[in-house]
Amino acid sequence: MKLYEKLEEIKKEAKEHIQLVKNLHSLNEAKSKYLGKKGSFSEIMKLMRDLPNDERPKFGQMTNEAKQTILAYIEEQREDIEKALVNEQLMNETVDVTMPGKDFVVGNSHLLTQIQEEIEDLFIGMGYQVMEGPEIEIDEYNFEKLNLPKDHPARDMQDTFYITEDTLLRTHTSPVQVRTMLDNVDKGPVKIICPGKVYRRDDDDATHSHQFMQIEALVVDTDTSMSDLKGTLLALAKKLFGEKREIRLRPSYFPFTEPSVEVDISCHNCNGKGCNICKGTGWIEILGAGMVNDNVLEASGYDSKKYQGFALGMGVERIAMLKYGINDIRAFYTNDIRFNKQFK
Repeated sequence: MKLYEKLEEIKKEAKEHIQLVKNLHSLNEAKSKYLGKKGSFSEIMKLMRDLPNDERPKFGQMTNEAKQTILAYIEEQREDIEKALVNEQLMNETVDVTMPGKDFVVGNSHLLTQIQEEIEDLFIGMGYQVMEGPEIEIDEYNFEKLNLPKDHPARDMQDTFYITEDTLLRTHTSPVQVRTMLDNVDKGPVKIICPGKVYRRDDDDATHSHQFMQIEALVVDTDTSMSDLKGTLLALAKKLFGEKREIRLRPSYFPFTEPSVEVDISCHNCNGKGCNICKGTGWIEILGAGMVNDNVLEASGYDSKKYQGFALGMGVERIAMLKYGINDIRAFYTNDIRFNKQFK
């Protein structure tokens, strides 16, 4: 009878032990303790030889039933432990929807890009196409077809980075105008703007840079007039500096336009009364423009007796500096995140 009692004791002990186990590692150890090769049941099975032969089958059956009972205890406890682990994980990973979200820092486009896109939006709305061209140009497109032959004194106004005798870094985006007119095989009307980087041999300081951005516009048609140019300039001034802006045109000289004008806007800071920004005049110079020179039209295959046009060109940095009161052009290129953040 002692063997039967021992079997019951093992079963009772196993139940109590298993119910106290709180993790899977300890549960596996308990399983090994009672059901493993060196466990309690292995030891008790060795004692079966002391039983009479007629009792051995009954004891073996009782032993197997006890094993199944203990396995059931183990599986039940395993389910409880795994359920507790899942609940703990859910608690740890719960998202509190009432908490404020993370403040993700979102970048912004560069101020020069913003100005460029603002100007492009205006001109696209007026039916212009945006055209681009190579920054490494040939002398013919950068100068000669723009009425600037090799001995022309105006070339000195655009001190140039030459790569070879006939290859250079473009000094303005006007070569894009030339390329567009040349590519226009049927020589029909042209209405484009040309944004991009340009390069000139200049000493960098607060108001000068050897690299800067320029946007030029070109219109060529059979009935283009100076009044069309003035209307376009006024729309541009109001778009960039506010609806109250006025413009004035002063005679000037550019080899590729005739007549040529310097364009001033009424000062957006003092509304024309005179201040330090406009140097007391009430006006600020912003760009150059004019009617396309007949020689430029002829050089690109257009009949100057049939076609006429106007062109204008502006520095994007200058527009940005005037609009936002920036006093050093180098701020655009030093990549100071504090500067860029101001213009979200």
